[in-house]
Amino acid sequence: MDKYRLLRAQIQAECVPPGELLIPEAATGDELALAHTAEYLARVHGGRLSEGEIRRIGLPWSPELLERSLRSVGGTIAACRAALTDGVAVSLGGGTHHACADHGQGFCVFNDVPVALRLMQREKRIRRAVVLDCDVHQGNGTASILADDPSIYTFSIHAQHNFPFRKFPSDLDLALPDGVGDEEYLDLLEEGARRAIAFASPNMAIYLAGADPFEGDSLGRLALTKDGLARRDDLIFRLCREAGIPVAIVMSGGYGKNIGDTVEIHARTVRGALNFWGSGAWRPG
Repeated sequence: MDKYRLLRAQIQAECVPPGELLIPEAATGDELALAHTAEYLARVHGGRLSEGEIRRIGLPWSPELLERSLRSVGGTIAACRAALTDGVAVSLGGGTHHACADHGQGFCVFNDVPVALRLMQREKRIRRAVVLDCDVHQGNGTASILADDPSIYTFSIHAQHNFPFRKFPSDLDLALPDGVGDEEYLDLLEEGARRAIAFASPNMAIYLAGADPFEGDSLGRLALTKDGLARRDDLIFRLCREAGIPVAIVMSGGYGKNIGDTVEIHARTVRGALNFWGSGAWRPG
């Protein structure tokens, strides 16, 4: 999608020198197996997805799609490691929360969030984590993969009548009616995120900072303004800092009728994170 190219260019122009914007390593098969079945991984890597599986993902299989998907997961892994050192880190991709253990869907081939968090646990960097999913679509794949895992708490705030139409319950879901705007959304988000962090007792968070709750998003159904989305980001950053937990940020969805709006919203998330932690007021212990 063009938004990723445009976002990278804007971030380089605004706030991150080119040498500090890193290209992630591709996730390995061993890492992907922390969230996906061996059979599904073999079909994806071998280009043997069925026509039905390809339709479900919504993207045609190609070596380039495979490489991009592997590096998207690798970017979230790298962001988690960096956040545990620096307090915050951002991947300019990731948040592919519709991919399930044995299939992809909704433009998502692999699910980077459970892969990255389980890898952090395997490397003994963390014991517990919380997923703060603020994409406009419910994180069904993440919820299904982590359903029987009490060490990772899943929270999703999303449009009730939007994709996916068969939702898998998160540990905490806030399903919103169409047209919810800034103030109602932010009040509900603060209550829900506080509950999620309290229940999780986490060592870190992954924040899915979707741009698609925006009022001008073609796949949204909510009515947040750009200012409301910036306040959403700052709220999540503040709650994580108050709880003393580092946060890795992934971009997740964004399908603005004007692509410039999506890029602007994602870029504000990155700037907001850098500014919030740049004060030096908090670093992980």
